[in-house]
Amino acid sequence: MATSSITKNFVISGKEQVEMFVNAIEESAKNRPEPISVAAREIKGEEELRKFMKEWKKANED
Repeated sequence: MATSSITKNFVISGKEQVEMFVNAIEESAKNRPEPISVAAREIKGEEELRKFMKEWKKANED
């Protein structure tokens, strides 16, 4: 979850609540998804973009 989605303030008080909060953070850090590598290339300029779009259209024709 992105931090920008947290829009409320909350108060953690007492040892038990602090421990529960810390445990929740630690658990969430353990359950991170594995990064997935993707193939990508940088397109520079109009001509290269036009070439790429022709290749894309050819590969995605019905």
